[in-house]
Formats: sequence, C-alpha cells, structure tokens
Amino acid sequence: MLERFRGFWTALLAPIANLLLRLGVSPDAVTLVGTLGVVAGALVFFPQGMLFTGVMVITAFVFSDLLDGHMARTAGRTSPFGAFLDSTLDRIGDGAIFAGLALYFAGPGDSQLYLVLSLACLVMGSVTSYARSRAESLGFEAKVGIAERADRLVAILVATGVGALLDVPELMYAALWFLAVASTITVGQRIWVVRKQALAA
Repeated sequence: MLERFRGFWTALLAPIANLLLRLGVSPDAVTLVGTLGVVAGALVFFPQGMLFTGVMVITAFVFSDLLDGHMARTAGRTSPFGAFLDSTLDRIGDGAIFAGLALYFAGPGDSQLYLVLSLACLVMGSVTSYARSRAESLGFEAKVGIAERADRLVAILVATGVGALLDVPELMYAALWFLAVASTITVGQRIWVVRKQALAA
C-alpha cells in the first residue's frame, strides 16, 4: 500500500543522495549507517521509556532505505550483494524496533501482555519476510498479505510516536494488537499461496 509513495520520497531525497555520491560515500555505507541508527534509536531510547525520541531517531535513519537504492541506481552500482545487504540489514532494523519495545514493556512500560505482543510482532514480521524470500528462491510468488514491511513499520512508528507525544499509549497498544494479528494472517496467506502454486506445478 505504502509503496506508492516511494517515488515521491525518492525524488525529495535525490539531492541528498547526489551530494553523498559526489562526496564519495558508497550506497552500502549508507545502508549500514542507516541500520545502525535505527538499532540505536530502538535499543537505546525505547528501553528507557523515551518513546518519542526513539521514534524520531528511527524515522530519520529509516529514510536511508530510500537513499541507498537511489544512490546505487544513479551511480550504476546495483549488485546482488547490495540487494542482499540491504534486505538483511532491513530485517535487523525491524527486529530491533520490536525488541526495543519488548524491553520497554519489560521495564518502565511494565506489561507482560504487551511484552509478549511485541515479541510476537518481532517473530511474525521476520517469518513474513522469510516466507516470501524462501518462496521466491524456490521459484514461487508470495508477495501477498495485509501486512507488508512498509505498512508494519509506519503503523508502529506513527502509533508509538503520536501516542507518546499525546500521552495516549492506547495507540501503541492497538498497533501492536493489529500487527501481531495481521502479520500472522500474512504468514498464513503466503503459505496458502505457495501451496497452491506448488500443487499446480
């Protein structure tokens, strides 16, 4: 759903990407720094209860996911390794966000229920991505589901940030419930779709 906005943000960030290329910065370096920023924002600020600060830091570095791709295409430096690195580090960043929330609920958030939901989102989000990757490696298509990566990321960051800013934690709670259920459904959808393709082969 949110992929339709990728072109807009890419165009907006193009001057920054071009500047980094002129300075000799590689797309892979941007990918790595972006992931480190996301991980730091999630695992440093969330466990301390600084949810809004953490969301702002994460959001700033999330845009590197658009920068590195544009830089690679502009410089003609796209490669299988670059795609592999980008995808792998995306999983690390996504996992860190929900791990940070789990640590928050284990500490100042003090909720075993939402600790479990955060871990469920972490696990099912990873399985969602793995299911598609594994299916494609076997020659199947599995790009289906109600909880694509971009949707999951925006939902939890917006709900957590706005909820912290307005002191309405229920927004974050609702997002965790939704994502835990939606990610689980998405995994089921991808298994079903691949099963149908495998039976028809």
